[in-house]
Amino acid sequence: MNRLKGKVAIVTGAAQGMGASHVRLFVDEGAKVVFTDLNEEGGRKLAEELGEESVRFVKQDVTNAGDWERVIQETQNTFGAPDILVNNAGISMSKSIFDMTEDDYRKIVNINQVSVFLGIKAAAPAMKEAGGGSIINISSMNGLVGGAAGYTDTKFAVRGLTKAAALQLSPLGIRVNSVHPGVIETPMVTQGDAVDTIKEFAKHIPMRRMAQPEEVSNMVLFLASDESSYSTGAEFVIDGGLTAM
Repeated sequence: MNRLKGKVAIVTGAAQGMGASHVRLFVDEGAKVVFTDLNEEGGRKLAEELGEESVRFVKQDVTNAGDWERVIQETQNTFGAPDILVNNAGISMSKSIFDMTEDDYRKIVNINQVSVFLGIKAAAPAMKEAGGGSIINISSMNGLVGGAAGYTDTKFAVRGLTKAAALQLSPLGIRVNSVHPGVIETPMVTQGDAVDTIKEFAKHIPMRRMAQPEEVSNMVLFLASDESSYSTGAEFVIDGGLTAM
């Protein structure tokens, strides 16, 4: 229960779903966590549940560099320098290329891709000063195989940025890895505009079910902990066998 004892983490997009699952597990394993989201109501509720001794919620637009500077400062002032960054914030979009507008496309690029760059850029100096750290970028199985335009390309970009950052930051003791979930039972799936399609698709997953958020969190925990001390620039896939087909 102390795999992250003494560590400080930042988790984005964590007011609900997979991000909230990561926060809960990190706290259970001894970490102090600053978590962020635009969903202020959900964020405050989770913070009250877990307690101010363990967590701090910060409302953040992950596409804004100034917000990132504020989050890093808040983390340092509250718990100390971050050892862990989980770039979890993201959106999905199921529009076809014919229906997707330029604004739609730029929105998903900014949230899914640019935010990851901004997070790495903001956190790396503090991690360097502290002597190292672990950055975990949540991509998708669609960062390995094709899917919807906008979503797929941004998740491939996260995978590529992970490798580039890993090569540059590894001499500083900072590891960078990407996690590639398949179909996870989160609000983004169960409340999105493609619910019926996704539920039907889940029947064809080799393991015949969607994953629970906690199953992804266990992988994120491994990468956040010192147990993964020799892993960097790598993809960690949690897809029930989909990309093996």
